Amino acid sequence: MNDILNEADDKMGKSVEATRENFNTIRAGRVTPDVFSKLTAEYYGTPTPLQQLATFTAPEPRVINIAPFDQSAMGAIEKAIRDSDLGVNPSNDGRILRAVFPDLTQERRKEFAKQAKEKAEQGRVSVRQVRQKAKQNLEALEKDGEVGKDEVAGAEKRLDALTKKHTDVIDELLKAKEAELLEV
Repeated sequence: MNDILNEADDKMGKSVEATRENFNTIRAGRVTPDVFSKLTAEYYGTPTPLQQLATFTAPEPRVINIAPFDQSAMGAIEKAIRDSDLGVNPSNDGRILRAVFPDLTQERRKEFAKQAKEKAEQGRVSVRQVRQKAKQNLEALEKDGEVGKDEVAGAEKRLDALTKKHTDVIDELLKAKEAELLEV
């Protein structure tokens, strides 16, 4: 039973970490290279993460310079950024791409806050799915006669506490991200 609970705790922690990483892809004030972390470009016929194709620098709060390792990948990187939901059209000077992000309007900030809520809900759903799987495993132990009903009931209470702990962390992350987004 402890193994089931420990495994559930680990998986829930990974769900929280994935949610934190998803929040990093939503820009608030200063643009960071993290906004490109989920983008891929066609490189020799294979979808490749942009982080593996170029270096990213932020010389100004709203500007990211993208320097491809291989100049032949420049067009694919440019296309991936243009086709993404970032709302940026990078300029190409032959050596680097320069992505200038627009100032965030109040409307755009609210849109990003809505995205953050969706990502938080995905994280909570993931945590609840881990809980459901762990609960099924506990019930299977009881059904097989390996443990008693009282032991399973206690383990389920601990599982519920773990679930609440991880969903509360996601809620705190969301609250912090919303505050960061709506701060002018």
